[in-house]
Amino acid sequence: MLTDRRASFDTVHATAQEEAYQHIKRGIRTGELRPGMRLAPDDIAAEIGTSRMPVREALNRLATEGLIVNRPNRGSVVRVLTEKEVREVFAMRSVLEGLAATLAAENVTTNDIHDLEQLLQRMHRSGLNASEWITAHRQFHERLCTIADAPQLMRQIASLHSVSEPLMRVWLEGKPSTDYVHDRHEELIGALKARDGAKVEALMRAHILRTLPGILQANQAD
Repeated sequence: MLTDRRASFDTVHATAQEEAYQHIKRGIRTGELRPGMRLAPDDIAAEIGTSRMPVREALNRLATEGLIVNRPNRGSVVRVLTEKEVREVFAMRSVLEGLAATLAAENVTTNDIHDLEQLLQRMHRSGLNASEWITAHRQFHERLCTIADAPQLMRQIASLHSVSEPLMRVWLEGKPSTDYVHDRHEELIGALKARDGAKVEALMRAHILRTLPGILQANQAD
């Protein structure tokens, strides 16, 4: 009986920790929790209706992923990346997503192409709505990566997206032209249709690195 109760407690606790983790991570990715912002466990616990312990464990988990920094006796803050770290993140994305694109060219189906085209249309329709655009943009890249059917690679890419998405949101606040991005996505779809792995890899790597200067400039200004 005690074992059953303990198992039930552990399940509830694990669920609360996951909820806290997803809540904080979502806030970071959407820009609600900006770089340098202090994270108060009591406030977060009150927002999602849980105790402080699951929140603290979620913060520790996010610290290991590089999204926040736990400062001894000073609490947790959303991590502020240096220019060198931002360059590293985008360099890693270019290589890993280039690989995913190559693998995707081998597996792509008509339904996959249809999904990517629908997401590209959503990006076009979003206009100047940064939140809608960035969500559709992330989903486009995630959908393309899933076609590669490489779960370990996808986990690495998803981790990098968690770091880069807040930076892209700051960039979009300056209302830059996204015509280049849309054109590159159309080219990516075209190369996938042709199952040209070398071309789609080169396009993906160039696309990711092409956005880096603007993102660096926007986040320095921020």
